Order: sequence, then structure tokens, then C-alpha cells
Amino acid sequence: MRIQLPYAGIVLLVGPSNSGKSTWLKQLIEDETIRPSEVVSSDDYRKLVGDVEHIDWKGHPPDEADTLYEAYQDISTEAFALMTSLIEARARLNKLTIIDATHLYASDRKTYIELARRLHQPIYALVLDVEQHTLLERDQQRDFPRGGRRVKQQVQVFNREKRSMKREGFDQLHIVADVEKVELVRQMNNPLHISADHGIDVIGDIHGCFDEFIELLGRLGYIQNEEGLYVHPEGRTFLSLGDITSRGPKSLDTILFFIRHVEAGVAKMIDSNHGWKVLRWLEGRNVTMKHGDELFVEELHAFEEENGAELTEALKSSMKRLLKHAPSHYVLTKHDIPTAVCVHAGIRDEFIGKYSREISDFCRYGDNDGFDDAGKPIRKDWTVHHRSNKLIIWGHDPRPRPLRLNQTINIDQGVVFGGRLTAFRYPEQTIVQVEAKQDYAQVDDNPLAMLEAKRLDPPNIGKFMNGYTVETEAIGAVKVSKETALPSIDLVSHHTVPLEELVYIPPTMSPTPKPAAEEGYLEHPNEAIAYYRELGITRLIAEKKHMGSRAILLLFKNEDAAEQAIGRRTKGIIYTRSGRRFFESEQELEVVTRLHQSLTSNDYFASHQTEFVLLDAEILPWNLKARELIRHQYAHVAEQALLDREQLKRSLESAVDRVDGVREWYREVSQKLEQAETFKQAFQTYCWDVEDLNAIKIAPFHVLAHSEETFFDKTHEWHMTMNQRFSEMDELFLATDYRIIEDAETETDVIEWWKTMTEDGHEGIVIKPERFLTQVEGKLIQPAIKVRGRKYLSIIYGMDYLEPNNLKRLKKRNVSKKQKLALREFALGIEGVKRFVERESLERYHECVLATLAMEAEPVDPRL
Repeated sequence: MRIQLPYAGIVLLVGPSNSGKSTWLKQLIEDETIRPSEVVSSDDYRKLVGDVEHIDWKGHPPDEADTLYEAYQDISTEAFALMTSLIEARARLNKLTIIDATHLYASDRKTYIELARRLHQPIYALVLDVEQHTLLERDQQRDFPRGGRRVKQQVQVFNREKRSMKREGFDQLHIVADVEKVELVRQMNNPLHISADHGIDVIGDIHGCFDEFIELLGRLGYIQNEEGLYVHPEGRTFLSLGDITSRGPKSLDTILFFIRHVEAGVAKMIDSNHGWKVLRWLEGRNVTMKHGDELFVEELHAFEEENGAELTEALKSSMKRLLKHAPSHYVLTKHDIPTAVCVHAGIRDEFIGKYSREISDFCRYGDNDGFDDAGKPIRKDWTVHHRSNKLIIWGHDPRPRPLRLNQTINIDQGVVFGGRLTAFRYPEQTIVQVEAKQDYAQVDDNPLAMLEAKRLDPPNIGKFMNGYTVETEAIGAVKVSKETALPSIDLVSHHTVPLEELVYIPPTMSPTPKPAAEEGYLEHPNEAIAYYRELGITRLIAEKKHMGSRAILLLFKNEDAAEQAIGRRTKGIIYTRSGRRFFESEQELEVVTRLHQSLTSNDYFASHQTEFVLLDAEILPWNLKARELIRHQYAHVAEQALLDREQLKRSLESAVDRVDGVREWYREVSQKLEQAETFKQAFQTYCWDVEDLNAIKIAPFHVLAHSEETFFDKTHEWHMTMNQRFSEMDELFLATDYRIIEDAETETDVIEWWKTMTEDGHEGIVIKPERFLTQVEGKLIQPAIKVRGRKYLSIIYGMDYLEPNNLKRLKKRNVSKKQKLALREFALGIEGVKRFVERESLERYHECVLATLAMEAEPVDPRL
């Protein structure tokens, strides 16, 4: 007899004492068929909890025997409780556990059958059916004989129970008379694991769109060999997420293709809802073929009319074999380490790597909550419960673009509905797509059209209130705590521009990572340049930092374009980095109208083939938005300081030559008076009267996006070139001065430029790597570092901050939290803009904006 043990699960050895269970298991351990850790023995657990394997109460007076028997029962109860706890833990971890106990009673077996079902594990029974006389002979040879009477009682129970075991729900039950004649085989590797070391191309729902599928294989680099099979020269494999048939025009061609390729071992396919339905129909089950499945039936009938019943039956057998053996999911491994999961409709973390009827149903249909009035399932969002680090790659639910959410990615882009067929290359994690040749489904409830119609529906705020996680391409998962999410929700609920217009919040920016080594400076370009040089980045850009107020400009080609993008007819909107409207309504309309006219007259929208332009900018003067702050804080402080210090200086003048020690005091007060004057000049440099529109200046330093593309792959030099072009279109746009740093000479030039500029009272510069988005060894680095001048920093740290003791203290400031915050906000901003440009739902790009606002609520020194 040959018995195949599962990779994971529960195996019960069943039989009276002396059946040879423990002896057999010891032999299997010695043969390395099983591991010692996979065996759980009731005798061993009695020793663990009670120090003894057996208590012999025979031959004792009744009162002693009763006490000994009671002690043995107590030990057994605790032993089995501890055993069950361990077995349950191993089942959760998807391990094989072989239980060495008699299991003579149905109630004992039922405990483990229910445990296996609950934890989605197969359960086998290996029943050792040994003759009674053999059991009695073995009992006499034991160190602790059970006694002939007890052995006979067990045999009686065993023979009675044996007849009903087959009906108890074991996945497999084997009756073994002689273990010497049994070949026990272990499945050492999980059959649901497949290696991605040579590359896996995961393909979304095909739905009979065979022509698009073949085109996609070509783009992926697959070529036909002599046998007509599509293979990849680099040894890659393609894997279908299921739903290869129905709705589309060539379901039969597609399933025939997969039969050949899966049987040849050059492709994989996963079970799915349409595949399962087709299988049941092929098996003669009573199912109604609709929702596109009827087209498959028509194709098969046409095949039978052309080729006859015999060939059709052979084809049906092949199709049933393919569909029946398709697993609920596959786990992709890198160097034998599980890293990703491929599934049709969804999976729970506790299901991964396991198989059961419940798991199969969940993987086919996802997490459903009944049906709507049209008979379609109401889908619940299973992705919010995904907590493991494994990437879940799934389909089933058509989305306009690949949707990455909470370490999951949906790659069903609705090719049969006129969308795209998507391949997700793993481990590279890149996307390859082909456009559908047409809308094959031709249904009124086209899911892609319905999603587009509901794109600007209000988000489910409940998803964000207890904190949430945003998956970003640039930096991975960004977590938002409940404590910071709630005030941000309140902000967008009452104070910001409408959610659909709030598409991007610019990130904060970190100062130099280390204090200036130069004496008399808190910040200096040397430290910013050194940061990038240490990371191997040799070409940098230094841009003049304007002292104004950050603003986002979303300008549209026309009102129709605005209605398509944000659901409101307008020529543009301008808002602050906290999401509030920058100008009053009338002034905003005046500014937007002028900019729109300039862009249109310069043919901007037509020449760039875009419906809108999204700009990250600085609007000057500073007092345009900070008037009250300047009046009540800076101006008031400056006036009081000047008044006090001038008065003290005059008082000291008369005593300088008459009183010892006053001269030093006088010198100190004179210096403090100069510092107060510097402070006043510093903030006044950034202020001027705004009597008309021409007094406003807008410096756009990033062109974030057009309607069909983002510009995060461009260099900052490209962005500065665009800045120059905007300044040529309208005087409201301000050109930004910049320098390139690529060697020692240009580095020196930038430092001298910074010194001259900041001594004249300007804020400073921003030093950036050459490219907008720069990663080193796969990690995002600081996208920009601000280097502020000495005069400007007096309005940040106080007019006396340069005094030696103050400066020494300030140089100990810790900017690490600010740096981390800058990286997270930068990644969130990029992610949100990409989602907006890709016309994802309002909820999808809003979660990025809300997260950035939440980051701003974290406690970080505001002076940094």
C-alpha cells in the first residue's frame, strides 16, 4: 500500500494500544520520511504535564486505585488540552502534524476534524487494524502493560467504531493491517508554491479575447517553438489569473491554448468563477449559463457540428481536466521564500498556501455580501484586511488601470469591455498592456463605464477615521495614525477647497542634514552638497528659493475639460499647501482668467495636447497671504526691539566713559540693535504693496502633470526650462534663477552666489539632485534640501540667534524626523497626482491628499 501524506494538515493514527503506532513513527523519523517535530504523542504530553507516561492503579486497594485513576485522568485531560493547543498552532502555520494516540471514540476524532475544517487543513486517518492476539502479546512485553482486559475493551470499541469512520468527514482514510507493507510518501514542498526566480508574467482576465492575449505574449517576449508552444527565451513562465473564457469572441481558442500549455508545463492557470461555472456545466450540473457563459456554449456547439461528437467529448474531457485541477491560488517564491500571491478574486491572509472548499469559493468570488436587485454579487473590500507583507496579485473586478492598494494590485483592466489586457511582470513589478480591439461584451452595465460615471462620488470617510495605510510607488506603505487622520478630516470637511479639486498637497522640505561647519553659520550649501555627494550623485541643481506662499495651480483648457476632470465648470483653481483657497473668489477669477488667456494665446494646451496643467509654485509677495502674521508678530516684535534697544543704547552713551564696564555693555547693546534692524529688514524684503494684479508674481518651479502624463521622470533643469517659458507667456509668471553644480568650480560659484544673494536679504537656495525622483540602491533620497541665509534665519530663530551660545545650541537640532516626513509627503504627492491623471476615483487620490495633511499634523519643530 502506498500512502501519500499532504504537505500540511492533520494525520490521526487510530488504533488500540499496542497497534504499533509509536514504533512505526520512530522508524519513519529514522528514515527521515517525517520530522520529529511533526509527531505529537499523547504519551509524551503526559510526561510533559505530569512527569509520568502511565499510572498503574491495578493491585491497589480500592481507595488508592480510585485516587491513582483520578490522577491519571487529570494528567490526560491536561495533556490533551496542551496537545490540541499545539496542533492548532501548527495548523495555523500550515504545518503537518501526526497525532499519536488511540482516537478510539468518535468524539475524540471529531475534535480534530472540526479543528482541521476551521483552519483549512486536510485531515487523514491512518487506521491500524491489528489482530487482538497480537495486541495482547505486545502488551505483555511493555514496560507498563495496559492489561488484557483493557486491551480487549479497546478492541471491542475499535471494531464498533471502524464501521462508521468513513462517514465522519476525513479527506482520506486508510486501513492498515501491516505497517511493513505500507510505503509512506511525504510531499515536502507546498504544491501551491511556484518559483519566480526565472520570472513570472501574471496575466489578468482574458475572457476569450484571444487575439489581444497573443499580442500581449508577443510584447512580453514569448515566441513559438517547433511544437507551436509559446516559450520565453529567458525561461519565464506566464500565469493566468483565471476567467480565460466567456463574454469574449474566442473562448474555445483560449481554453485550447491553455490546455496545451499547462499540460506541457510551460504555463499556469488559476481557478476562477467563470472557470468553475464552465466546469460544472461540462460535468452536467444544473447551472444557468449567462453573463457571457452562454457564448462559450455556442462556440462548443459550433465545434461539435463541425468536428463531431467524439472529438467534442475528448475536448470536454481535456477542458474538465484543466479546470478541475486549477488551484485556488499560487504563492510565488524568490529563492524559496514566499513573496507574492496570485489569485482570481481575493484571498484572506490566513488562507495563503492552504486549500479547502471555503478557500476555493473565496478565491473565486472574493468577499461578497449577498446580491443586488439585478442578481449581481455585492462585493466587499477584502483588501483592507490584508496585513501580511506578501503582494497579492488579483483580477476579477475590472478597473480602468492597475490598482495598487494595501500591498495588493488588481490587474483586470476589462479587456472584454473595451479596456486593456494587463500583464504584471514579477519580480520586476512592471506592467505591460495591450488595448482591446473593441468592446466585445456590449452590455449596458459596462463596469468600466460605471466606474467612470462614479469617479467623483464622495469618498467613504469611515475608511480613514481610524487611521489607514497608503501604498505608494516611491516609498511603499505610508501609515496614517488615527490621531492625525481625524483633524485632517475635519480640515477638509470645513476649510479646504472641494475634495475633487484638491488633487495635490506639496511636501515639506528638510534643511541641511548636518549643521554648518563654517563658523557663524547655522546652514550652508556645503552640507547639502556633501549629502548628495556621499550618495554618489555628482550633478545637482541649485534654485533660488522665493520667499512667498506655496500654491498649487490647476489651470484648464476650457470649462468642458474642468467638468470632465473635477465635475465643475471653471478655468482654474489656486489653493494653498493646506488646501485652502489662496485668493478671494473675485481675485482668483481675475488671476485665473488672465493666466488662461495667456496660456491659450500662446497655444499651450493645443501644443502639449492636454486638457489641463498642474503647477507647484510660489506666489509673491509674502504679505499677500501672511499679512496678519507679519503685522502682529514680526512687525510688532521688530518695533518693540528697536525701541527698547535704541532707548537702552542712548542711556548707556552718557556713561560709557565715566563708568567701568559700561563700554562692553554698550558694545553688546549696539550689536543687538543692529540685529534688530537686520530682523526688520529681513521680513520687509519679502513684502510690498499689492495695488493691482501686476504686483503679484507666480514662480512655478514644478510642472507636475498634464491630463495624460506626469513629469516626475524629468530633470529639474527641464522644469526650470518650463518655468522660463511660462515667464515669457505672462508677466505674472516669475522666472527662477538657478545654477548647475557638476564640479568644484561650479560648486564654488553656487556658494558665492548664495552668499551674495542672502546678504542682500533673499531667503536662500534649494539644492536638488539632477532628477525629480532619485533613488539610490532602491531607496528614495531627499528630493530637495533648503539652505537658508543668515539674515532670513533671524526671522525663524530670533534676531539674536547668531550669538555664540545660541548658535551652539541650535547646531544640535535634530532634523531626522523632518527628513522622514519630507520623504513620506513627497511620495504621497507623487502617488496622488498619478492617480488623478490616471482618472482613478476621488477616494483614491483623496486618500493621498488627506495623508499628506495628516503628516503635517505630526509634532515636528516648525522652524526646520
